[in-house]
Amino acid sequence: MTVGLRLDEAVWGLLHRALELYRDDPRATGHLRHQLARLEQPLRVAVAGPWRAGKSTLLNALLGEEVAPVAGADGSGVFTWYEDGPQPRATAYSAGHPPQELAMAKSATGLRVDLVGWRTGELRDIVVRWPTRALRQVTLVDTPAVAGPGEQGRSPVMERVFRDADAVLYLTRDGRGSDLRALESGRESLVGQAAPVNAIMVLSRTDETGGGKIDALLTARQLARRQSRDPRVTATCVTAVACSGLIGLAGRVLSEADHAALARLAAVPRPELEVHLLSADRFLRGELPVDTQVRAGLLDRLGLFGVRLATTLVRTGCDTRAALSAELIRRSGLTELRESVNRFFVDRRETLKSRSALAAVEALLRADPSPGAAELLGAVERILAGAHEFRELRLLAALRDTRLGFDADVAAEARRLVGGDGVGLAARLGVEHDASAQRLWEVAADAQWRWRDRAEDPLLRLAQRRGAQVVVRSCEGMLAELAEGGR
Repeated sequence: MTVGLRLDEAVWGLLHRALELYRDDPRATGHLRHQLARLEQPLRVAVAGPWRAGKSTLLNALLGEEVAPVAGADGSGVFTWYEDGPQPRATAYSAGHPPQELAMAKSATGLRVDLVGWRTGELRDIVVRWPTRALRQVTLVDTPAVAGPGEQGRSPVMERVFRDADAVLYLTRDGRGSDLRALESGRESLVGQAAPVNAIMVLSRTDETGGGKIDALLTARQLARRQSRDPRVTATCVTAVACSGLIGLAGRVLSEADHAALARLAAVPRPELEVHLLSADRFLRGELPVDTQVRAGLLDRLGLFGVRLATTLVRTGCDTRAALSAELIRRSGLTELRESVNRFFVDRRETLKSRSALAAVEALLRADPSPGAAELLGAVERILAGAHEFRELRLLAALRDTRLGFDADVAAEARRLVGGDGVGLAARLGVEHDASAQRLWEVAADAQWRWRDRAEDPLLRLAQRRGAQVVVRSCEGMLAELAEGGR
């Protein structure tokens, strides 16, 4: 929440000042007009990570249907963009050719597009328009695998991700080593240092954690909580979430036939079934009351761990398709991930869009420092310094790190007031959604005075007082919004 000039208004003004500065440079003005257009477009969320991190599977889970990967493009260095559209359509983009419509067909493993005639490395992007509610507010970007660092220690894929996307879901097995370095590369710019607020770390393929034991998802969730308190993670990500895209997708697309087959397997005495579930080969070759081809389909959809989990859930009460589907989605971590995407990305759309525009202007000013660029660079710095929206997100990250020193109840209130549980007034103030303006005013004013006392308490550590100042500013913003609404 902003007191005074809103962040998006300040950024809009900065872009127009930059357009005036570079008015005689067609390339620069085209780039700046593109940034202005991006402010009105859906939020761009890139799904990135190393090879076999499960990017396409997670993207499918978020969409709720098997669309990605675009067969024929996977592994070729192409960025595949998934946008909402009235009907399925795929378009290829390259540096040397005009956009070209691609023949496409739905297959069991995603879309299949005809890339005949395109040479390796020639194709840059494929834009898939797909009619689904999941893409109304966001554009999802399936990226090539993040390999080792290239020139100057940077990952070429991540450089483009940070340039072209507004937010990032970064998939990793353990959140260490090269994965952290890939995320840290986004902090090299002025904007990256001042506003590292556009990434969520996703511990993926969590069904394989701990050797694929039945409690693997719980173990992965505990690991994610530890990672979310790691200072190197909090410096680059707004949160860390554990999610098995495979189990989440299986839950979203589970059919009645799948449930019936799993129910027949669950009816087999547990000791006998467990012997068959020691390996994929045993599961497919054993004598079981389900056809081998059906078992192969279950194995492909759920994995061996997923078959173990699903049969256990059926045995313990998930006796309908709807019940099993809901429990698989819940246990996969997909619900928590979608809530995090909504809370930190979709609800903060204007903030993240503004961040992208600031980063683009900074990059242009540094790459082409024409007369007047230094003044505009100073304007970028002032916007970053004064943007309360970025302070809120940085405090949310700091509140996950117990070293800030707030006790649990105080930290929970601070997180709520700065929008950690939702950015609406009622969500921030912790009151009923239909509360009256008078009720909202009273709660906001009370919170403002309590947190002002903390901000001025000389017995508190400096970090705590600064955190309290951010909360006070958020309360002031809520009171200002309520005052404007009453005029």
